[in-house]
Amino acid sequence: MPTAVPERPAGLPEDGARPRTTATPAPARATGVPRGLGRAVASIGALTACQAALMIGLGLLITGPARHLWPLTVEDGVNRSLERLRTPTLTTLSSIGSEAGNTLTVIAVTLAACLVLVLMPRLPLWRQASFLALGVALQSLVFLLVTIAVERERPAVHRLDGSLPTSSYTSGHTGAATALYGGLAVLVLSRVRSPWRRVAAAVLLLLPVVVGVSRLYRGMHHPTDVAGGMINGALSLLVVGHALLRDGRVSAPAALPAVPEPARAERLPGRVAVVVNPTTVDEHVRDELREVLSRHGHQEPVFLETTAADPGGGQTARALDEGAALVVVCGGDGTVRAAADQLAGSGVPLAVVPCGTGNLLARNLGLPLSPAEALDAALGGAPRALDLARVEGDGLTATHFAVMSGVGLDAAMMEYAAEHDRAKAMLGWPAYVLAAPKAMRGPRMSLSVRLDGGQPLRRTARMVLVGNTGELQGGLRLIPDARPDDGVLDLLVLDPRGPGGWLRTASALLLRRKRDTRGGDGQPEFRTFRRAEFTFDAPEPREIDGDPVGTGLRLSVEVVPGALTVLVPNREG
Repeated sequence: MPTAVPERPAGLPEDGARPRTTATPAPARATGVPRGLGRAVASIGALTACQAALMIGLGLLITGPARHLWPLTVEDGVNRSLERLRTPTLTTLSSIGSEAGNTLTVIAVTLAACLVLVLMPRLPLWRQASFLALGVALQSLVFLLVTIAVERERPAVHRLDGSLPTSSYTSGHTGAATALYGGLAVLVLSRVRSPWRRVAAAVLLLLPVVVGVSRLYRGMHHPTDVAGGMINGALSLLVVGHALLRDGRVSAPAALPAVPEPARAERLPGRVAVVVNPTTVDEHVRDELREVLSRHGHQEPVFLETTAADPGGGQTARALDEGAALVVVCGGDGTVRAAADQLAGSGVPLAVVPCGTGNLLARNLGLPLSPAEALDAALGGAPRALDLARVEGDGLTATHFAVMSGVGLDAAMMEYAAEHDRAKAMLGWPAYVLAAPKAMRGPRMSLSVRLDGGQPLRRTARMVLVGNTGELQGGLRLIPDARPDDGVLDLLVLDPRGPGGWLRTASALLLRRKRDTRGGDGQPEFRTFRRAEFTFDAPEPREIDGDPVGTGLRLSVEVVPGALTVLVPNREG
């Protein structure tokens, strides 16, 4: 992170005018590609290269060393069995199913969907349209590269369709269908508020399966070709979605307790301080934020830059001392946490503008992930009272967090990602996933935990997580019932053993088991508490809201109900 600007204004101006400063002038805005667009292009390019390499590698494995291994040895038998099952009715149905992944069908549906996204809403959804179009196009590009690099004969059965002289691996119909209908399912889940949206998304996700089965029935591909097509289409959506869908809205939170009206009336007028991380917020973004603030009646905000030594706490404290009535924080979860620590108990509203890697608080508040849209949604919403968690431990100064704190596996992943800043900057939150295999090789921890003054509980675990909120990227609710306004914190203890244990753990988390599950047999353990004291048998890695805070033997966490006032967007329909 860059060093501090040499001189900053002595205080927030009395008349609201922008303060003069002798700081080094900001570099002139480039007239070429905006930096945000450049990062998106670089991210898509790098991840596409990785995707193509992975798909080619799998293809060469299938056609090479693994071709004599199960299940590849039974693929021909599957195709012959499907050939024997053919009937006129099934053949007609398979023709319809195959047509759903045909090139012309995919192009037509993609164009129609993009036109709807651009023309139908009050404001054109350009990012969503780009996500869908680029996802389909990227899948096709990787498909062509793979068919050039991997040669595989089509199944030795009677084929019901003609085909171009391309490799059987991967199934282009299935890949295109996965990218198109999977992309539409993502948009339905993220943009539609109808109670039927899950049903619509399920139908859309079923279509690629129908296409794949139809291609198998018609003798056009081996089962692994169809599986490869689905993987290729899904990876294309992940690559493009990571780069472009930063304004996607997760489900809006349930109503939170409102700030008392007198406090709201006293606080809303006045000066606005904008705490920014200069490594992620360039002049273009600042101009957009100024414009949004101006539309909501906040003129000439004061921008305060974070530094490597002070990620946001000092700037927020200074803003409070100088009379700020609203603090806007533009950065990642670490910057938001540092600001929230200073704002705790002050009653001064916080507006969260996600500009980081995880942006977990913004996701849990239902904010868009585009900075300007997030600020607009927050300022158009209302102040709400949220809980904070106060945490302290050996070698750790007492502080507050708004999202999660963990010990063990997740903290080790954060440490690894922090050591590889370039990968984190390029890939974003998937860098944490890449860190998982190394982190999982660490030993299991032993600990004691005392909840609300009760008897100590002995546990072994891979990960211990305390959550004030429960949602991660992609809508995954790691702690199903965690709410930032319920006056309690949620504890998750994970101790899977072996591949089967990890599968049971993943199943339990995806099924969103209820809180206060006592674990056992490697199952996740959920509990709620107001205060917890953790003692570890050996020093363990720890993290707070995604930031590694070193190893330690102790950790205590306590809820502080209603400590933070946050501007939350109004619930939609």
